[in-house]
Amino acid sequence: MPDQKSPPSEMIRVPVPLIKVVRRLSKLHRQGHTIALLQALEELIEEFDSKNDIDITAGSKPVKQLEKHLLKLESHLADQGSSVETKLETITKKLEQIERAISTISSANASGRYNNSRPRRQTYSHQQPQVELQPRTNENLAPRLGVSPQSLIAEREKLSTKEFLSWSRHRDPMSTAWEWNAKDGLYHPQR
Repeated sequence: MPDQKSPPSEMIRVPVPLIKVVRRLSKLHRQGHTIALLQALEELIEEFDSKNDIDITAGSKPVKQLEKHLLKLESHLADQGSSVETKLETITKKLEQIERAISTISSANASGRYNNSRPRRQTYSHQQPQVELQPRTNENLAPRLGVSPQSLIAEREKLSTKEFLSWSRHRDPMSTAWEWNAKDGLYHPQR
């Protein structure tokens, strides 16, 4: 036998029932029976193929069964497709109705027919007097700022004058800042 090296072995996965057979084949290969082993395997495969001859002529039973399954699948897919198309058509019609309604409302609003906005204020020849905010106590200002009187005092003591003005402005419904005057014990509005 010439001094030829075998190619390196590869690791492969095999089904559990074939493990014993593969081990035996591997052992025969290591013993140098590779050519005889390959010939035996080819003969086995040829014998197996000759016993499992599949008739694939146009009129054969397996082909007819396959055609039947394909037609059934095509029919099912066609039904699904038409169902989706029907749903899409319904959605499209609804969208068109909504667009027409929006168009009608917007054109009516432009002409003044459906003006749902606030009624316009009547203009008077005299000016309405501005309501002047009065200084407040802890108990009067706290609800306006949405806090308890104790929280109001805590914020006033914790923050600098500038920070308290900013804090109170952000909490006030009219964005009015409030400044504490220790002399009279009241919060005074700052514009």
